[in-house]
Amino acid sequence: MADQRVFTLSQVAQHKSKKDCWLVIDGRVLNVTKFLEEHPGGEEVLIESAGKDATKEFKDIGHSRAAQNLLLKYQEGVLPGYTFKEGNIMDSSIKEPKKKEMSAFVINDDGLPKYAAFLEFFVPLLVAGSYFSYRYLTRIVN
Repeated sequence: MADQRVFTLSQVAQHKSKKDCWLVIDGRVLNVTKFLEEHPGGEEVLIESAGKDATKEFKDIGHSRAAQNLLLKYQEGVLPGYTFKEGNIMDSSIKEPKKKEMSAFVINDDGLPKYAAFLEFFVPLLVAGSYFSYRYLTRIVN
């Protein structure tokens, strides 16, 4: 990877159309034009970030390792002064997923146990039911 071409942000900014879409993630200059139709979040998301540094947006979404590995596939070069950290990409084997098999690369693991959704729904329902039962029974007594 030492032979990577070096691009400036102004050079990347010239590639911000649907037919020529480049962006920067972690100092890597990516040509994602061929990936626009395959992107699980829709091509609009990539076009919106085209010609800019999209590192923050990429990390905020919480992409999977497979999505992070795709960065190498679409890499055209690097920004000046960027040094590669080999720990950034976990798996060196890069395979392009098939269109029909790709469901999503977004992982939002909030760490809640599986029964939490059950409790979030039924506890308020139980409280409301108890309140209305109490009101009903106190009216009968009076």
